[in-house]
Amino acid sequence: MESKKSVLIQMRDLRVGNGIAACIMNYYEYTIHHDFSIDFLLNRNIESPYVDIVQKYGSHIYSLPFDTSKPCKCNYNYIKRIVTNKYDIFHVNLSGLNALEGLRAAKKAGIDIRIYHAHNPRETSSCKAKMRSAVYETASVWIANRYVACSTLAGDSLFGNKPYTVLKNAMNTDKYIFDEAARRKLRQELNIDGKYVVGVVARLAEQKNPYFIIDIFTEICKKKSNAMLIWVGDGELKQRLLNYVLDKGVVGKVMFLGTRDDVNKLYSAMDVFLLPSKFEGLGMVFVEAQIAGLECFGSSQVPVDVVKTEKMHRIDINRPAADWALEILKYPKNQNQRYLRIKTGFEREDMMDALANLYLS
Repeated sequence: MESKKSVLIQMRDLRVGNGIAACIMNYYEYTIHHDFSIDFLLNRNIESPYVDIVQKYGSHIYSLPFDTSKPCKCNYNYIKRIVTNKYDIFHVNLSGLNALEGLRAAKKAGIDIRIYHAHNPRETSSCKAKMRSAVYETASVWIANRYVACSTLAGDSLFGNKPYTVLKNAMNTDKYIFDEAARRKLRQELNIDGKYVVGVVARLAEQKNPYFIIDIFTEICKKKSNAMLIWVGDGELKQRLLNYVLDKGVVGKVMFLGTRDDVNKLYSAMDVFLLPSKFEGLGMVFVEAQIAGLECFGSSQVPVDVVKTEKMHRIDINRPAADWALEILKYPKNQNQRYLRIKTGFEREDMMDALANLYLS
């Protein structure tokens, strides 16, 4: 009998709320039941239901000694020790220095299949980002020998003319359907009953254009005195954003909820969804929010792949915050229109074997 193929998946972490982790975990259980053993190499290991799942199935989790994107000989030596376990496949799901060092170590260890998985297009938001991409991502693409992307936008941006496979971010769409009982319960718990609730689900990071989100919300408050903003997610900019909220005079109207495991229910508590990202590889939160029946407002940088209903609105990222606020307020909230049953093309049951087929190919 042929032995199982062994896979080492590299990513930042396995926390709930990490879109990349969600993408992989939606395929995980099917894949390990089809003659694959899967281990994880993480920048950091934090408590999470995903961690519990992979440990239940016997997957090993390896964490870098230091969670840093700067050169670190200790991290590289650690990666080298892990990959010498002789995996058949090394599957990278992050970018930057750690991805490059993982791929270098995998090649040196003789791992034949080295997959570079693009979850975002090349970042061009600053000179520093362009330089980082030119160095690390270009070298990573050169060392890898298989290429995967979450969308054609991400794949074309990162891989150019190299052939690549689009692996859709499979999801359990049913759990995002509007839930009236959850709406009542959460709005009471959060003390936002009777409020016009703008929702954000995103990391507190530059990519998500967080200061502009606060600018837009401030303009909404000028038109709607009962407006509230609830933000699901955490990140390195939290303290700066708390200070910015203070500067903009909207303290008491913005709630940072941190990482939550009930995001699917929180969509039901919102009245509108906002995320004017500077760039997105795909942006699955927009699909989730549309399933929940929300009017969704994203930037022109969001791929058209996520436009599944007329409720998805893409606005020029260069328009001022006041214009965004006026666009958002054009649409009255109507709970009767939130009971949607839409086919998104991301249904997990339709493509459970996609990751296994990728590894087999």
